[in-house]
Amino acid sequence: MTGQHAAALGALRAWAAPDEEQERLRRAYVRHLQDHPDGLLVTCVPSHLTASLLVLDESGERVLLHHHRKGGFWGQFGGHVEAGDTDLAAAALREGREESGIRGSNSNDGNHGLRLVGDGPVDLDRHALSGAFGRCGEHLDVRYAAVAPADAVPVRSAESHDVAWFPLDALPAGSVADIGRLVERARLALTR
Repeated sequence: MTGQHAAALGALRAWAAPDEEQERLRRAYVRHLQDHPDGLLVTCVPSHLTASLLVLDESGERVLLHHHRKGGFWGQFGGHVEAGDTDLAAAALREGREESGIRGSNSNDGNHGLRLVGDGPVDLDRHALSGAFGRCGEHLDVRYAAVAPADAVPVRSAESHDVAWFPLDALPAGSVADIGRLVERARLALTR
């Protein structure tokens, strides 16, 4: 078992799911990792864990979303776990930095970057993928929340058609189906 795998298993075992559906997913994710030593890798097909990050502004009144190039939807930032990621939270933060253009908290240019909210995920989501995603048939997404600094200027990446801030009460048409649930869970984590 790799350090990443052990860290993911530990994080999911320790996470207190907010409801029965999330608890069912948490148990399924733990079983997946127990059954698949490669369960974090894109090569584990058809299903593998991914990490994503919903970015809120400091006031908790706006959310930063990107229009996903492959999927054609507005959603949070996220993707596959990579070799340099120490755990799922690190993978989510890296994806958030790469896809939003907002520098990480360890940058030395004065930008404090994205700050993770809480000490674990805020939501889990299991979703099937279209053929646009190649061999990936299903993502077992572990979702985190972060806050961007007040002066953060997002920059569109090659993985996006657009990146934009939206008021929480005016999320864009064409958003992922459960974006409202994810936003509410992220806001709740922010208030703790």
